[in-house]
Amino acid sequence: MATAMLQNRHEVISSCVYLNGEYGIKDLYLGVPAKLGKHGVEEIIELKLDTEEKAALERSAASVRANLAKI
Repeated sequence: MATAMLQNRHEVISSCVYLNGEYGIKDLYLGVPAKLGKHGVEEIIELKLDTEEKAALERSAASVRANLAKI
């Protein structure tokens, strides 16, 4: 990740990024593909997910939210 940013590679790497509507998820940091360059996250890549994959991502987001609520 550091190399992608320092060398401004515009490389797509799975990263924990703040989602603001991407994948239908708002106000949460979650691991998704993101393009990284010298300014950090340049773009969040939204993959087309099938129904099962979308449900798994939503469960994951719900789990992160539940754990955040505990702390």
